[in-house]
Amino acid sequence: MASRPVAVTGIGIVTSLGKGASVNWDKLVAGQSGIHRLTRFPTDKLRTTIGGSVDFLLEEPFSATQLTFALAHTAAAEAVEMAGLGGPGDFPGELFLAAPPVEHEWPQRQRLDNQAPGTPHTYKGMLAAAAQAGEDLHVDFVNGTIADRLADEFGTKGSPITLTTACASGATAIQLGVEAIRRGQTKAALAIGTDGSIHMEALIRFTLLSALSTNNEDPTKAARPFAKGRDGFIMAEGAGALVLEDAEAAQARGATILGYIRGVGEAADTFHRTRSNPNGEAIIRAMNNALADAGVTPADIDYINAHGTSTPENDKMESFGIQAVFGERASKVPASSNKSMIGHTLTAAGAVEAAISILTLQHQILPPTINCDVPDPTISLDLVPNVARPAKVDTILSSSFGFGGQNVCLVIGRNPA
Repeated sequence: MASRPVAVTGIGIVTSLGKGASVNWDKLVAGQSGIHRLTRFPTDKLRTTIGGSVDFLLEEPFSATQLTFALAHTAAAEAVEMAGLGGPGDFPGELFLAAPPVEHEWPQRQRLDNQAPGTPHTYKGMLAAAAQAGEDLHVDFVNGTIADRLADEFGTKGSPITLTTACASGATAIQLGVEAIRRGQTKAALAIGTDGSIHMEALIRFTLLSALSTNNEDPTKAARPFAKGRDGFIMAEGAGALVLEDAEAAQARGATILGYIRGVGEAADTFHRTRSNPNGEAIIRAMNNALADAGVTPADIDYINAHGTSTPENDKMESFGIQAVFGERASKVPASSNKSMIGHTLTAAGAVEAAISILTLQHQILPPTINCDVPDPTISLDLVPNVARPAKVDTILSSSFGFGGQNVCLVIGRNPA
């Protein structure tokens, strides 16, 4: 029971490529990029001026919290409709949401500071101003507000869970849903990863970490996972949602099962706030834990949906981990990065890539790693460079490696065993 597979009966995706699983899939296999020049705020004095922002859901102005909710709601609505589970507003399971920390960015805080009663420049005064400005603005400050609103909209059961494990968050949401179903806590779960955090402050924060690409001239060429000369990731927005179900219950109700989460594995190294431990121990352990939980070996994996951020260190460490786990087969199992086309959707990435993995199983096509004309000579992986590839795919390893050594891997299969 502890390691049994969990069925996936619905998926939803929103990225800079568009809204909906089919739209995203068609553009991914065509090798199209959603990275573009940012227009939401002035960028003329910033080192990075490009990103994978989602500019088609809301009319400006909007806060990061509002967009993050809209992304999650859109992806979840698609997944729930696809699953055909429960009636409108009556989802018969629990909600696990991966979302970025809830906070107003500089423009909102400056406006509140100007409106604050009494002594300005205090957090207490800003909270008072937010409360006076209206209920919605005040609620935007409250952690868990996005999950609460989603729970109300979809009628999920139990206490909605909000979590943040950096870039592994979306995969962690799936992991928690799988574990809840396995232990009999719920028959179904709605697992969502969402992030609408592209604003000036966030861009500057990542710039100060030297994490972002500054290859601004041609935005579509900037995300270069595993390529020689890669210089950082591309910040992006999006959401991925999965409806997870007890496999027997899904079969009993005649649901169309899209695939199975066969195994989950996590590991942390607590080495550094942003860097991976040079020994790769936690990355290797997360992969091995997922394989063991699924009851498979590296020889059973047909494709790796790589984390592949395009930063010099992450790609090197991920390649090191794959080589350690897969041995001589590391250069033979295909491993590509969706982030080459959609950028790094941060908190949402693990869920977006899990949903793309389900589509990979359905269509039996491997999405490419674009901008990979000159691979890093120190990385000996089959990166499915530039062009999608038909392939027989039964079992996928989807990896998510986050800041702070937070690592989660999923084994996703066409069949339960």
